[in-house]
Amino acid sequence: MSSIELWRFLPLGYLLTILIETPILMLGLSHRHSRLRKLLAGVWLTACTYPIVTLVLPLLLADSSRTAYLLIAEIFAPVGECVLFWLAFGSRSELGKPSMWRDFLTIVAANLASFLVGEVFNAYNWFGP
Repeated sequence: MSSIELWRFLPLGYLLTILIETPILMLGLSHRHSRLRKLLAGVWLTACTYPIVTLVLPLLLADSSRTAYLLIAEIFAPVGECVLFWLAFGSRSELGKPSMWRDFLTIVAANLASFLVGEVFNAYNWFGP
């Protein structure tokens, strides 16, 4: 896959990803976060990780199997987003509390949902690079 094809795919893939992940974040993130913060998280977290998953990793792992790419990308994205979310909105008083774990699990679930939808779309050649 060429970098030009990846760049062409980026805006559409990003839009689809936030359309899938944002509602999950809106429903699942702990109540200590406002609706605006949850909405921001849906757009911002994906904006931070999606270019790496879509533009960087495919080129770095071009000689690797698709399985290796998926494993690395689908671990990187939720872990990176959990770290970013904690750095932006976490606090010492929340460390280890159920709300922190709920936020992290919600971020992982949102990423898993967008991955699964992407795999279905890819399997049927509906959408994807």
